[in-house]
Amino acid sequence: MKVAFATDDGNRVNAHFGQSPMFAVYNVTKSGASLVELRKLPAVLNQDEAGKIDSRLDAVSDCTLIFIMQIGASAAARVTRRKIMPVKVPFGSPIEEQLKRLVEMLQGKPPMWLAKVLRAEENSGSERGEANGTHG
Repeated sequence: MKVAFATDDGNRVNAHFGQSPMFAVYNVTKSGASLVELRKLPAVLNQDEAGKIDSRLDAVSDCTLIFIMQIGASAAARVTRRKIMPVKVPFGSPIEEQLKRLVEMLQGKPPMWLAKVLRAEENSGSERGEANGTHG
């Protein structure tokens, strides 16, 4: 699954969803995590709130989870409607630590929220004909 982190330096979760200058996107499996890319958002002058949310939603549309410091209620609703789970973590949390915890959860018995997200991802993958042969 792909996971995004709201960041301004690529190393720590230190940005609010609506103000994040970039997202570090990783591919996460039971065997580990690897950086896919740093998705920088173009600076748009005088962009309204809806525009900021739209551009960020587009940047993370292929992700299953998004780790953020904060997210507003309307943005959270729009993110979850896109089947992306926002995960709030403390300001400055190292991305590497969050990845390590996530891989450990995948290797063990994932908490209810993560199991639900994984089931939804598995179901949407099979609907698109992307059977990956793994069953939780």
